[in-house]
Amino acid sequence: TTFSAMISACERGGKWELASELLRAMGKGMVEVGTVAFNAGISGCEKAGEWEQALQLLHSMLRSQVESSIISFNAVTSACAKSGKWLEALQLLSFMAEQSNLDPSTITYSAAISACARAGNWEGA
Repeated sequence: TTFSAMISACERGGKWELASELLRAMGKGMVEVGTVAFNAGISGCEKAGEWEQALQLLHSMLRSQVESSIISFNAVTSACAKSGKWLEALQLLSFMAEQSNLDPSTITYSAAISACARAGNWEGA
C-alpha cells in the first residue's frame, strides 16, 4: 500500500518518529496495517537505537494479530542489543521459542548474545 511505502521510505531515511506516527494513524483509521509496514517501522526504530519504541511496535503488531516474521523479532532483538538491554533480548528469544510459530535464527541468537556482552552479562550469553 501507499502507507507501507511511506513507512519504508521513513525507515530508509532514518525518520523513525514519522514512521511510528504513520503506523498509529493507520491503526486508528480504516487502513489495514500489515507485516511489511510494521517491519519497516520496527527496523527504523532499530537503526535509530530506539529499543523501547521497537518493542512497543512489536507488541502492537502482536495485539493487532498481524503476522509477525523473523524480521520483526530480529530487528527488535538487535535494537535491544545496541542498547545493552540483555533481559529484554532474552525475553524475546524465550517468547519466540515458547509462544510464536517462529524459530529463532542465527541473527536472533547473535543479537541476544551481543546484548548480554554489551551489558557485561556473560552468564546470560
